[in-house]
Amino acid sequence: MSTCVTTSRELDEPLAGTAATARTWLLLEQPGPWGAKALTSSNLDPGLGRALEAAAQGTGVRIALIRRPGRHPEAETPPRQRTHQVYAAHTAPGRTWLRSAVTDDPRRLLDLDFAALGAGDHGGFGAPHTGAPLALVCTNGKRDRCCAVLGRPLAAELAATGEEGVWEITHLGGHRFAPTVLVLPHGYAYGRTEAHAVKEILAAVRADRVVIEGCRGGSAWERPGQAAELAVRRATGEEAAGALDVIRTEETDGHWEVTVAHTDGRRWQVTLARAAALPPRPESCGAALKTPARMDVVAVRGLPGA
Repeated sequence: MSTCVTTSRELDEPLAGTAATARTWLLLEQPGPWGAKALTSSNLDPGLGRALEAAAQGTGVRIALIRRPGRHPEAETPPRQRTHQVYAAHTAPGRTWLRSAVTDDPRRLLDLDFAALGAGDHGGFGAPHTGAPLALVCTNGKRDRCCAVLGRPLAAELAATGEEGVWEITHLGGHRFAPTVLVLPHGYAYGRTEAHAVKEILAAVRADRVVIEGCRGGSAWERPGQAAELAVRRATGEEAAGALDVIRTEETDGHWEVTVAHTDGRRWQVTLARAAALPPRPESCGAALKTPARMDVVAVRGLPGA
C-alpha cells in the first residue's frame, strides 16, 4: 500500500518552505502514549493541555510534548511523572537562545508570559542550555503512521549510537516528509532524514553552521521566507547560522517578493512563484487528495548598494 511518504518521494516534492512556523518553541516532557492531539490526549492532564494551547495562541509560541526514545506501549499506565524536563527556544536570527528547566508541576508553565516568550524575552526562565543541541524527531503515529514507522527507528538509532540531545516530539507538520527532525536552538527543520544526515546536521550546529541539504526551512519565518532564505544560502554558499534574516515579504499576483538581509549589510530580493503541487497527493496517510501550495524560486537578485 502506498503511503503519503512514498507518494511524496515519487513526485520529488520539494522540501524548502515546508517547515512549521514558530519563533519560540516550548517543549514539555510527557512520557507514555500520545493521541493525535497530544496536549489533550496523553498522560498530561487534558485541562492543562487546553489551558496551555489557549495561553500560547497568537503569541508566536508553539508548544509540543517530548519524550525519550524507546517503547511507549498503549496499554501501559506509567506511574505519575515526578519531574518533567522543559525547554524553551527562541529561533530569531541574532537573538537565538535555548534554555532548560525541570519542574515537578507542569501547571507552573501557565505562569509564563507567552507574549514575551514569543517576542524573544525569556524572562529568566530556567537556565541557559549548555549541553548538546536538540534533535527532535516526530514520532506521533496517531497523527500519521509514517511518523511512527520511520521516525521511531531514527530516534532509537540516534540514541543507541550515543548522540545526545535526541528526543521524540509530538508534531512537526509535513507527515509526507517523514522522518522529520527539528534542530534547536536555531530552529531549522529537515525532512526525509537518515541517522548519518542528522549526525552531520548536529555537527554543523555545534560549529554554528546550517546544513541546507534536506532542509525544510527555519521555523522563525513564514514559509515564503523559509524558501527565500534557503535560496540565498544556495546561491551564495553561506553556511553561518544567524547570518541571514528575512526582513520583508510581499505577495502580489501569485508571486512573493522576499527581501533577505545578511549581517554584513548585503541584501537580496528573492522572487517566488506560488503554484499548486500537481498531481493531487495526500498530505497525510488516509487523507483526501489535495494540491498543497509550493513555492518555486524564480530569481535571486542582489540589491544595489548592498
